[in-house]
Amino acid sequence: MTLFDVPNLTQGIQRYEAEMTKSDFWNDSIKAQNTTKKHNELKDRLEIFNKIKETIENSEEMLKDKAFLEDEVFLASINQIVLEMLDEGNKLLTTLLFSGEHDDSNAIVTIHPGAGGTESTDWADMLYNMYVRFAELNKFKIKVADYQEGQEAGIKSVTLFIEGKNAYGHLRVEKGVHRLVRISPFDTNKRRHTSFASVNVIPEFDDDIDITINEVDLRVDTFRSGGAGGQHVNKTESAVRLTHLPTGIVVSCQLERSQHQNKEVAMRMLRSELYNLELERQKAKITAVEGEKKNIEWGNQIRSYVFAPYTLVKDHRTNYQVSDVASVMDGNLLPFIHKTLEMEAKRNASTK
Repeated sequence: MTLFDVPNLTQGIQRYEAEMTKSDFWNDSIKAQNTTKKHNELKDRLEIFNKIKETIENSEEMLKDKAFLEDEVFLASINQIVLEMLDEGNKLLTTLLFSGEHDDSNAIVTIHPGAGGTESTDWADMLYNMYVRFAELNKFKIKVADYQEGQEAGIKSVTLFIEGKNAYGHLRVEKGVHRLVRISPFDTNKRRHTSFASVNVIPEFDDDIDITINEVDLRVDTFRSGGAGGQHVNKTESAVRLTHLPTGIVVSCQLERSQHQNKEVAMRMLRSELYNLELERQKAKITAVEGEKKNIEWGNQIRSYVFAPYTLVKDHRTNYQVSDVASVMDGNLLPFIHKTLEMEAKRNASTK
């Protein structure tokens, strides 16, 4: 199954158009709006593809005429057309890879170290810096909602708001366990250590999502800011931690200067967590029926970062790998993200 399947796409458009012609189509306005949106998205993709295809075919025909090959004005125009088609191709790729229901949302990213003491807290801090650099390289805005320093080095946890077009669409494939193998700088015997850290990513949902939180279900704790967090965190003595007792979900915020503001942000984070939990439950029911099992439990890493005895970063879902560890740790994650999204898009296309 290719990433772009024209017959499958055409059938999808026809299927939606058949639904839209039914007399009772607008009886359920929400369903109708979703159907219309999906129809328009598929139609836009096909139009972009056809435009690229037609332009390439026309250019190829003209290039067969040797007279055109000696015309500098013509060659310049062909070069411009190629650049425009590359831009259209990137637009098409974006519509294919970021077509999930919440892909265009902002992302809330939380990083926790695994077992392993200082080595793991340092690894969690390295991942934090990697995602900060990724956000900077891709022009995403980043805010540190909560930053808790480790006892000796690194971090106990960090929560980031990453804002921008398709922020969640990019970062959702980073969810899972990340494994580090290196000669530990904290080991006086210079032995090789393996460390783990977990990355959780959820969309930042709008405030109008249908989630009710009862105050009796909350434990509210206040505390001082856990650490500097580099230039990205706002030091405050009014940090707030919310524990949702029925689910055990814990969120913290030290982003704002007042306790009231931090509680508001923490409540927004908690609503997003609870809404995402409900979506995951619904998804689990569907995948159970389909017989699909995906295990992202602790120890089942999605990616390994090897610093010694050789250098390698390997994604275990796609088997894509590079040896330039320094570049990846400096935020160059797009090749890994796109490979995973392409694999996902092909799998989704094959099941339609």
